[in-house]
Amino acid sequence: MKVKNPDNTISMMDPSLLLRPEAVYDGKDVQAFRDYSVDDEDPIKARVRKTYYTMHTNVTVDFVKGKMDKWLKFNHFKSTIKDALIKLNELVDESDPDTDLPNIVHAFQTAERIRQDHPDDDWFHLTGLIHDVGKVMAFYGEPQWCVVGDTFPVGCKWGKSIVYGDDSFKDNPDTYNPKYNTENGIYSPKCGIEALMMSWGHDEYLYRFLVHNKAKLPEQALWMIRYHSFYPWHAGGDYSHFETEKDQKIKEAVLKFNQYDLYTKSAAIPDIEALWPYYESLIDKYMPGVLEW
Repeated sequence: MKVKNPDNTISMMDPSLLLRPEAVYDGKDVQAFRDYSVDDEDPIKARVRKTYYTMHTNVTVDFVKGKMDKWLKFNHFKSTIKDALIKLNELVDESDPDTDLPNIVHAFQTAERIRQDHPDDDWFHLTGLIHDVGKVMAFYGEPQWCVVGDTFPVGCKWGKSIVYGDDSFKDNPDTYNPKYNTENGIYSPKCGIEALMMSWGHDEYLYRFLVHNKAKLPEQALWMIRYHSFYPWHAGGDYSHFETEKDQKIKEAVLKFNQYDLYTKSAAIPDIEALWPYYESLIDKYMPGVLEW
């Protein structure tokens, strides 16, 4: 969504901002979240824009198939969930305009806010904690542009609300491939969101990882993880022609999670060491032991 600033310049406002009625959240103006306006003098905005342009240039149907073939063998390393989460202490998400803190801080911020609002849903607390742990791919040879950021389907026309819009896809060969650049592309209307081949990233990888390792999380947790970065659908309204009745339930779950993922980013850092015993107990309950990544 494009909005006109007081100086008549145009900037991009993510439609997900409309999901919350509050003008201020945790002391931060809601309009300040997911600000993708172009300002190459601002190092964070310049970094974010570069990440997305590189992503949108390179992520094609063939690219995604290649990454799925590489990563869905789950033969890269073995680790507990806790050790994978600790790795995120070394990762600052290059696509995120809202924070420059290590990703593990965001994980605990999300989990603790969910725990505050939903004290009895321990599976939901754990979902908040692990939702970004698929970003560990960045420590195993993957550039961040194919690990982080918003997701979108490949194999059909790019959604209008994708961050940075059509300009960022101008050098992507699938943009000009008649097999892939129509509204339906390689899919059928009402095929269901789960039938779409999503751009490769931490969402899809973690979803597949949890299924592969037989995690005991409920189905709605898996929906939240798989589609939490699919903003062009759940916030922008794109791709509705693919939806089925089931997808309304999926979207409802994702939106329930999304407010905690997006609006908990702040400078306040949880006492992570004090919180570990509680979350280790949840890991042991839902996905114990050394897992295949």
